[in-house]
Amino acid sequence: MKIVYLPLDERPCNLNYPMQLAAMTDLELTVPRKELLGKKKIPANTNQIYDWLNNEIKDANYLIVSLDMFLYGGIVPSRLHQSTPDEVVNRLNQLAEMKENNKDIRILAFNLIMRTPSYNSSDEEPDYYAVYGEKLYRHGHLLDKIDRSKQTVEEEIAFKEIVSEIPAEILNDYTNRRKTNAFANKYALELVKQGIVDFLVIPLDDNAEYGFSSKEQRSLIQRVLELGLNDKVAIYPGADEVGCTLFAKAFCEVKKFRPSFFVRYSSTKGPFIIPKLEDRSLGESIKSQISTAGGKIVDNNLESDAVLMVHSPAVSKDDIAEPVHTLQERHPSYFSEMNYQEFVNAIRLYVEKGKVLGIADVALCNGSDVVLMNLLKDHNLIDKVNAYAGWNTSGNTLGTVIAHTTIESFNRKNTQEQYQHKSREFYYARLIEDWGYQAIVKHVMIRDFLAQYEATYFDISKNLEIIEGIINAQLQSFIDQNLLIKDKITLDNVNSPWKRMFEVGLEVTYRKGCCL
Repeated sequence: MKIVYLPLDERPCNLNYPMQLAAMTDLELTVPRKELLGKKKIPANTNQIYDWLNNEIKDANYLIVSLDMFLYGGIVPSRLHQSTPDEVVNRLNQLAEMKENNKDIRILAFNLIMRTPSYNSSDEEPDYYAVYGEKLYRHGHLLDKIDRSKQTVEEEIAFKEIVSEIPAEILNDYTNRRKTNAFANKYALELVKQGIVDFLVIPLDDNAEYGFSSKEQRSLIQRVLELGLNDKVAIYPGADEVGCTLFAKAFCEVKKFRPSFFVRYSSTKGPFIIPKLEDRSLGESIKSQISTAGGKIVDNNLESDAVLMVHSPAVSKDDIAEPVHTLQERHPSYFSEMNYQEFVNAIRLYVEKGKVLGIADVALCNGSDVVLMNLLKDHNLIDKVNAYAGWNTSGNTLGTVIAHTTIESFNRKNTQEQYQHKSREFYYARLIEDWGYQAIVKHVMIRDFLAQYEATYFDISKNLEIIEGIINAQLQSFIDQNLLIKDKITLDNVNSPWKRMFEVGLEVTYRKGCCL
């Protein structure tokens, strides 16, 4: 069974994670060479991408395709391109040609609703976003409120002021690109209706209740309903995890497996909070993530294939903490509306029952909650958990851990022990990256090392090898201090994919025959 996969970009979360999931299965996942995928603001050569796809899909059973990569050359180029609607149509019609050449292939596609960051930074946006980013965000926010008749008199005045403060050529460049991207999503819906694309995910990248994304989402939902595509299109918050989600979906389809999840929260308010950078309640996002991956939610753990333990905050949006915040800086609800001890006891109970257990650590944004992780360590539970994620947004975390838990539950149910070491490898890589790097080492580096090596958060290129070496040493120290099976883990190839501190690349080797 061959699956061809075109990722959103070349970073580990998009390229490597699905490959690591595939290594836990008997499915063949074929991906492009990393060099073919561009790098950050440098777009992939879409003509070469097309040639590669056209060759690989001839004998493939599935194509999982990022349309942002297929159309524009990657996630960041999708925010920078000058493509026209006609060019988009011509490119998307190439999917029809591929389907014609392999009528039995199932095409699972995803294409983002472009984000609108609320801050000034050109790191992943057009250069003018360094000056006008916050104003462009505010423009979209107020325009959407006005369109929905939700604005105040003060907001009407503020909108007129913002329009006058953004140069016309910048506003036109930004909004025209959004129109092209929105057109691409609508045209993709037509491909679903025609049976060319079998399933489409439209993830909302870093979105909010009001704004450009919200406005575009409403238009897309209306079109989905008009075309009768509710069962073939999913729209929910996410981005970099969707490759994992769609691999899990393909896996479930191939295996005719529909995993059942019992979902348990650390906070009573957890299902109802709205995560940072998202537009809906956590509980609703979890429904979308599990359904899209091929699973279902059940009402009790007795009938479930797996338990998803959701470490959830009790507050929403900007009140949600990040690892950089001290315990004193966190919202008081982290210690009044969230019972860590009870949550850890519940994890122990499900482990003792022999349940496949995944932890979605979304209590903080951009990394693990060290309070929870230290408790799990103290209770000797770290090595008893089957899957874990706690990185970047809630959607990123959910998609990653749900995909892993899905495959793990199938392998447990069908005694596929030969894949266990690869599953543990991915699990420990998640701990090292999400807990070790994102929650601890990254902040040590920022505090103690960057300045002396003439580096900033967004640019560590001047002394890259030295900084990567220090990160490697810090992560090795983390492993030695926190993982009981440290002598069974080898950490290699620690690197900074985009020469900044936001993410890290690493390879973990877990030796067979050492599973606890």
